[in-house]
Amino acid sequence: MKKSIISFIVTLLFLSACGEYNNEKSYHIEGGVISKQVLDNYLSRAITQAELFNEGFYVDGEYPNIEDDERMLLNIGAKFIGRAIYRWGRESAFNHPEWLGNAKKRIEKMHKQDPDIIFQACVFEIVTEEVEQIAIPDWVFAAFDKTPENRNFVLDDMKFPDNRQTQTQRRRRSGVPDVSREETQMFFYYISVRYMEIGAEAIHFGQAYMIGRADKEQNYAGWRKVISKVKEAAKTKARRGTVLCDSHTQNIAVDGHLIFDFCSFPLRVKEVQDDPMKGELAVNFLSDLYGDAQGSMFGKTVGGITPSGWACERSPYILEFDNFGIGEKPGDPTFDWFTWGYDEISWFYLQDTDYKNSFLHYAVDFIKQTDPVGFIQMPGSRVAVLTDKRTRYRCNTKSAACPEGHSQEETIKAIWASDK
Repeated sequence: MKKSIISFIVTLLFLSACGEYNNEKSYHIEGGVISKQVLDNYLSRAITQAELFNEGFYVDGEYPNIEDDERMLLNIGAKFIGRAIYRWGRESAFNHPEWLGNAKKRIEKMHKQDPDIIFQACVFEIVTEEVEQIAIPDWVFAAFDKTPENRNFVLDDMKFPDNRQTQTQRRRRSGVPDVSREETQMFFYYISVRYMEIGAEAIHFGQAYMIGRADKEQNYAGWRKVISKVKEAAKTKARRGTVLCDSHTQNIAVDGHLIFDFCSFPLRVKEVQDDPMKGELAVNFLSDLYGDAQGSMFGKTVGGITPSGWACERSPYILEFDNFGIGEKPGDPTFDWFTWGYDEISWFYLQDTDYKNSFLHYAVDFIKQTDPVGFIQMPGSRVAVLTDKRTRYRCNTKSAACPEGHSQEETIKAIWASDK
């Protein structure tokens, strides 16, 4: 009897420490495995903080007052910091130790204040001629069972032979990487490991369908190879022995096993036709025109066995305020991916403070009622494109420390505080 009581008390103490018995959200990761509840907890505290750690090597212009973002993230209780570091082209930054070195220092500084925070890095659907400035380390060759060579990455061995380009890939020597090609797999592995070495515990792999259009014919062998090798490296490179991998997909299941831990997608904000510049969310929006893979995500993710080993009927996902430019007629209804002619974060930027705050409440309530496996990734910092300039949306409370803030900080904090 005494042993049973002691065992019961020990169990209670353990559960309490992990936050499972005292109604606090648990962010406990052990043995390289993340449970469904812990993953959900992280996604429920997700925020986009694009280029937070790109100091000195920004892709979309300067990023002032970073210290106030660090304060804001701790104040609101953010746990999953999306798009914190990445390259969009400009890959030669990997040759500059100060870029990743400065990022590592900032990540370590944040982890001293909150060791549970996960920072996300990104691997996107573009490669440029700058990859040819990067020498391939011996450890990359070893991971692919290849004899080390004294050479750099080769762009033409990465991109699709037909070199299809998106509207934002106009450089002469650039293109979409083909994950079915080993050179792309090696490059993705290289980037992922470099990010994990500085403390990133999540990696977003961009437009996985686009990158994998040839790989699909091979039952996604390329994607499976990349993710499995990244996961294996995480056992020794990631700070808690694992890394969360996601992409802009509904997830990909092969023989019942999911490739990605979760999915991410744009909100797909629908125009309210009789209320100019206002928006709403809707199930199946744009699906009839562009197919389920491009329409709104509600109810669309696939299920299977996750990389952590647990089964789900539907993959969890986050919806973010996406940025992809400005339409031909900003301010006019378009009934397409643009909302009143703007991408989602630019549309949100243009709203007044009260509407921004009410829309965040509305979006969170909508997804809870519509699709409980989904979560809203709050807008923290992201580039917005207006008719006359490029600027940056910031959710921070407007102050001398962040005069460009839009003051959604306390709204986000309150929404999360009410979600125990």
